[in-house]
Amino acid sequence: MRTGPEEVTLRAVLLDWDGTLLDSYHADTQAYLEMFQELGIGWGAAELARHYSPDGHRVYRAAGLPRNRWEQADRLWGRFYQRQKPALLPGARRVLRELSRRFTLGLVTSGSRARVRRQLRHFGLSELFAVRTCCEDAPRRKPHPAPLEVALRRLRLKPEVCVYVGDSPEDIEMARRAGVRAIAVLGPFPTHDGLRAVRPDALLSSIDQLPRLLKNY
Repeated sequence: MRTGPEEVTLRAVLLDWDGTLLDSYHADTQAYLEMFQELGIGWGAAELARHYSPDGHRVYRAAGLPRNRWEQADRLWGRFYQRQKPALLPGARRVLRELSRRFTLGLVTSGSRARVRRQLRHFGLSELFAVRTCCEDAPRRKPHPAPLEVALRRLRLKPEVCVYVGDSPEDIEMARRAGVRAIAVLGPFPTHDGLRAVRPDALLSSIDQLPRLLKNY
């Protein structure tokens, strides 16, 4: 990776969680559908797929849910999600362990702190991440650069020595606005067309291709 004529050494790899490392599409969708039913919203899987965003508040807005009911929707979604048992995406554990030998790792996710920390403990991955930025840790959500900027400040690293890896157009936009090189992964969520349209710096068909790509950085 270069900025101008001088070569810059990559020091940190920051990653999204849901859809990038965690195969959570079914769990996420099921929690949304049960929440919609509870709130009397006539949305099914097709409507959710059309309007999906890692920022759940964008989904609520698209579904016409009044802002004064968003907190209730968050609670319902969390309750229904706890019934699900999502697994890591194939190769994710190996990729993280391999990358951790060369780079500082960080997690920047729209997921709640309680859920993400619980899942990291469950999979035995907590110690691999030097920083974990969740939805409560930044004043704005993706695609605003704030979540990634919080992680960079905590790591005391400049944007040019980092890459961000995510599975949604919002991930790519966040990275670009923060000055971080953006790598996209085609994951289980319905974001493939959007990812291709935003033209990330690199596009991977699976997370297990990441270590090979970063050998060139």
